[in-house]
Amino acid sequence: MSDNSIDNSNGATPASAPGEGIRIIREEKPDNSLRGRLRRVKKTRWIRFAVVSAIFFTWVILMGNPWLALLWLLLADIYITGYIPFNWWKKKSGATRAVMAWVDAIVYALILIYFIFAFIGQQYEIPSSSLEKSLLVGDRLWVDKTVYGARVPQTPLHFPLAQHTLPVINTKSYIDHPQLEYHRMPGRRSVERGDIVVFNFPQGDTVALGMPNRDIYQMMYDMRQQGISDPRAYMSQNRQMFGEIVWRPVDRRENYVKRTIGLPGERLRISNDTIYINGRPIAEPENVQYNYIIPVNGEISTEKWHDLGVRAEDHGYKPMRNEYAGFSFYDVPLTAAMKADIETWPEVIGPLQRESESGLIDLGGVFPLGNSYGWTRPDMGEFWIPKRGTTLHLTADNLPVYERAIRVYEGNNLEVRDGKIYINGMQTDHYTFKMDYYWMMGDNRDRSLDSRYWGFVPEDHLVGSPVFIIVSLDQERGWTDGKIRWERILRNPNPDKSAGKW
Repeated sequence: MSDNSIDNSNGATPASAPGEGIRIIREEKPDNSLRGRLRRVKKTRWIRFAVVSAIFFTWVILMGNPWLALLWLLLADIYITGYIPFNWWKKKSGATRAVMAWVDAIVYALILIYFIFAFIGQQYEIPSSSLEKSLLVGDRLWVDKTVYGARVPQTPLHFPLAQHTLPVINTKSYIDHPQLEYHRMPGRRSVERGDIVVFNFPQGDTVALGMPNRDIYQMMYDMRQQGISDPRAYMSQNRQMFGEIVWRPVDRRENYVKRTIGLPGERLRISNDTIYINGRPIAEPENVQYNYIIPVNGEISTEKWHDLGVRAEDHGYKPMRNEYAGFSFYDVPLTAAMKADIETWPEVIGPLQRESESGLIDLGGVFPLGNSYGWTRPDMGEFWIPKRGTTLHLTADNLPVYERAIRVYEGNNLEVRDGKIYINGMQTDHYTFKMDYYWMMGDNRDRSLDSRYWGFVPEDHLVGSPVFIIVSLDQERGWTDGKIRWERILRNPNPDKSAGKW
């Protein structure tokens, strides 16, 4: 007889009381004490936790902020103790589990991107021709942030894929507070002359959102030249034109890319576009460009300019092609090789003349704005570039050169009363700089907004140096018409200084 059969041979089976024959098995609750949690951790997880902890404490040391070590407790809970139920959603089913799986993956990806972009490197696109022909408009660069030492994010709470504005919704991509003090991790080397450097725009601390690509200090200088005594009040009264006036922290300002010309502690002078460092002229970049007035007897096609290597935007600068002194002309940036080529064109009817010598373009409004030195773009200086730890004797004559560095970049209260200089309320005639400063210029010398207009670049504004071009897209060509510049992919844009170019 099978085990499942019912034996009725002795008559009716006696009735059973409710619940009779059912065995209750009591499940033991897991030991959630600290000791119990530690006993349940697998050996492989302990090994992973040890590796992550070693990386974490190395990062804390490099960051120079011991308070960050407290975050190790969070790591310990994630890997070992599990008091915080980060994975609660894994016990769910259906739509909740599916949605949270995507959220979890996106959060981890954003955290990884944040750390890569903040401490290793980042992709940047070249928007203007200030460094042609070394960098072309449409080049997308990988910028190495470790070469000079990664800068600790001064605005730590920011969205990693946007510099200062979130696309589509057009709002700030960062939270102003907290703001951390400037600190840079150890780098592989210091900035050298000739380096192409990405940095935050020094005068981008204040921005008119209606004209975000304009230097607000240059705009205010131009307004004063036009007789507007209080430019800030004028902009506030014309919000429909200028938009809201906002302040941006250092690491959320626009990114610029220029070539390093002057280093901390050097004396710099520009005479007839020749740059002198400590009294000696320095070599120019191989493909430096200057603007030339080109007299012509007819219009030159855009295609011919493109074949030469001149973008439509660059041969379209005002006064572009116009009537002047009885002939038509173009105002175009050219390298020495391009100039020699153009001089053979049949449309050219006379010798090419440097733009700066033609009298057509106003060369005023250079650093320091409003100075009485008589400086122009091709003729400036001589002045000293501030160096960390070096004390400068301040006078009424040299103060305009260093005022912004002392007041804005290094955060001092600077006043001039009765011809005397006061820093943080104390009368003084000297100042010791806290940071190194650099003089940056573009290779497209007559079409580059650079240190000649806004002065020194502080070390806390340095981002990194491009190491290769990821991809290069010609904005004036279609996808089937040579848009991808294949020859530029993976090319190193920085100069070979060992070859004697610098």
